[in-house]
Amino acid sequence: MEKLSVYAVGGLTVSSLMSFIMPDYQDKIQVKAGDPRLKSEFVEYDSPKGGGKIKGLLSRPVNNNKKLPGVVVVHENRGLNPHIEDVGRRAGLEGFLSLAPDALTPLGGYPGNDDDGRTLQAKRDRNEMLDDFIAAFYYLKSHTECNGNVGVVGFCFGGWISNMMAVRIPELKAAVPFYGGQPDAEDVPSIKAPLLLHFAELDTRVNAGWPAYEEALKKHNKDYKAYFYPETNHGFHNDTTPRFDEAAAKLAWQRTVDFFKEKLG
Repeated sequence: MEKLSVYAVGGLTVSSLMSFIMPDYQDKIQVKAGDPRLKSEFVEYDSPKGGGKIKGLLSRPVNNNKKLPGVVVVHENRGLNPHIEDVGRRAGLEGFLSLAPDALTPLGGYPGNDDDGRTLQAKRDRNEMLDDFIAAFYYLKSHTECNGNVGVVGFCFGGWISNMMAVRIPELKAAVPFYGGQPDAEDVPSIKAPLLLHFAELDTRVNAGWPAYEEALKKHNKDYKAYFYPETNHGFHNDTTPRFDEAAAKLAWQRTVDFFKEKLG
């Protein structure tokens, strides 16, 4: 905040500068908590190889009378913030039994703001967090409201988690990483799930690993489709930040929903 005050000149205040860079959780949430179309509540599940007990937001349509396909929704590098809760509810409205876990649960949970969330998440081992999301898969798969077919979608850190869940879980039915880090080439033979991969054209850091990943996917005849969204940045799907690209986000999300409906039943 002290560094920002240096730039508070020419009529711009620190608060106005912050409004440009901080997530807008108040106005941008698409599916509010308590939406009458959904049954949505926080649950806890066991993650014995990860953080122990993990909290997550479980969402599905109200008055549902059939078993639903499951979708694990994996947050970015700051815990289960209001935006990812919203994405979980969006998935629920599309007819999925969605679970959005909070990998910060062992540290007290998402702390209420993204800066502190990043700091907390950096304290956890990412492979232990991967085990938390793998446990979420098995929680959904065995849930009484699930048809047994479970996929995963994740963003940023969650994109890496999605790729790694495809490596680690042979029963996974679909994986959708948004601008996610890639597994090592030697891990690719373990992938059984079809992949739908979304990349931001300007995201040079993440995209640098794609050629080797794609080469390995082709070599081992894996089922994948990748899309690069022109003139977009890492995080383009997040409608609470300045990197949001509405057209790309809508297209990528619709492709994701269609993919899950095709692969999960």
